Amino acid sequence: MSRFFVDSRDIGAKYITINDKGDIKHMTKVLRLSVGDAVDISDGVLWEYETEISEISQEEVLLKITDKQHFAREPEIEICLFQGIPKASKMDNIIQKSVELGVKEIVPVFMDRTVVLDKGNFDKKIQRWQKVSAEAVKQCKRGIIPKVRHNVKFKDILSELAEYDLVVFLYENENNRTIKNLLSENYPKKVAVLIGPEGGFSENEAKMLLDKGILGVSIGKTILRTETAGPTAIAMIMYEYEI
Repeated sequence: MSRFFVDSRDIGAKYITINDKGDIKHMTKVLRLSVGDAVDISDGVLWEYETEISEISQEEVLLKITDKQHFAREPEIEICLFQGIPKASKMDNIIQKSVELGVKEIVPVFMDRTVVLDKGNFDKKIQRWQKVSAEAVKQCKRGIIPKVRHNVKFKDILSELAEYDLVVFLYENENNRTIKNLLSENYPKKVAVLIGPEGGFSENEAKMLLDKGILGVSIGKTILRTETAGPTAIAMIMYEYEI
């Protein structure tokens, strides 16, 4: 069953209206849905609905509500991925897999070893990455669309980390303390995951985190690629706290 997201203002007591041209085209031209077909709907905040198509036109699709429930697939733990911005299309894969695994928010971070430059057109990348998040959600049928925040510099995230119950700082130079140890010692509700770009964190960045009392952890005996590390850490967190 297909899933679509609508604004709460388009949800009535008995019917839901879809008036987004892109959604209407996807429903009618790609999925070839017709009157009587079932459609999953989320308000992106709290509720998900089972509906069936009542009317279809070029301007809107009218859906009859057959069931209403609180989100069933959203994890209780809130994970924010602070990702060192990688080269090329790696960020697309990071966002896609992280969203499928349950991340709530993703923050692209310019770090000392980031190769990509901000040439004034980064807003377009953020918009594309947000679309990647939305498409991933439709595939795995989550209740919310995780937000891809505007890019920030590494020094600007340091004060924000105090808002989290746990900070998972994956550091390739840490050989003793493991993510397994860290997760087993804590029972958080909000978790920040810090991942460096290609080349990892600089010594200066690691020192700034250490000065904040944030210790690095190892994720295993091998050093993972930046596009592998974030999703791997998120999967481990979900296994520890959600399954």
